[in-house]
Amino acid sequence: MRPMLLAMPGNEELAASLRQALGAEPVTLAMRRFPDAETYLRINSDVNGCAVAVVCTLQDPDARFLPLVFMADTLRELGTRSVGLVAPYLAYMRQDRRFQAGEAITSASFARLLSARFDWLLTVDPHLHRRESLAEIYTIPTEIAQAAPLLAEWIRGQVQDPLVVGPDSESEQWVRAVAEAVPCPHIVLEKTRHGDRDVSVSPLPDLSGLSGRTPVLIDDIVSSARTMIETVKLLRVAGRRAPVCLAVHGLFTAGAYEALREAGAAQIVSTNSVPHTSNAIDLTPILTGPVSRLAAAPATHVRSSGP
Repeated sequence: MRPMLLAMPGNEELAASLRQALGAEPVTLAMRRFPDAETYLRINSDVNGCAVAVVCTLQDPDARFLPLVFMADTLRELGTRSVGLVAPYLAYMRQDRRFQAGEAITSASFARLLSARFDWLLTVDPHLHRRESLAEIYTIPTEIAQAAPLLAEWIRGQVQDPLVVGPDSESEQWVRAVAEAVPCPHIVLEKTRHGDRDVSVSPLPDLSGLSGRTPVLIDDIVSSARTMIETVKLLRVAGRRAPVCLAVHGLFTAGAYEALREAGAAQIVSTNSVPHTSNAIDLTPILTGPVSRLAAAPATHVRSSGP
């Protein structure tokens, strides 16, 4: 049985692409805000007995979370067989331990909240950092789709003589995977974070043997873009070609996109995990298979008949 797909507001384009690829039916809904800022939500499709995949990327998670919870609860109360979450960008993954006494470990709290509402979770290249897998904090089946093959395909078709550049040692594994798939050489830099918007990048290694290549900077999450901006500046000072900047998740907060362009980036490209003008790489090919598999699995929560 094919799953039904429900697009939370702002996720319509990716959800439509997934529906077409899967041959799935849409779940239609009405959603608005009352004058007091509370959410009204109504599901207009018959979902009884169906497996439903909710498509909701999770940038700006605090604003998106409550409507998402209301949606999941309502779907369950209306008799769905299972309710899964397709969150191409998964928020609250950075704070994975207490760096200072009294800090909230928000990644674990957020995982518990989502696990209580959904039967499964599909995401793209989450920021695991010190964690080995999502199973360390999520208690539902999870699957991670890897964007590296899509990034490599885009580079292969759009950039002549590329040199893939990773921002730090954490990126080594997947930057290498992209470079090997292109194929092309790669280097990995070192960054030091001094604050939320204060980043320094190590000096460039000797690139004399790689002259004439176009640098392609790759990062999983570009939020303030400070790391990419500092790297672009280093490359330009060193007389290298204007670099191409690729982001798996292009959040581009507080004027970051404009600042990156002004720093000297030749082109800025992201996947459509987060809707943005830079979207040029479609994640649909790596999401369809996992959605089909996860939606076909038994539900992890007891169904409720609702009020």
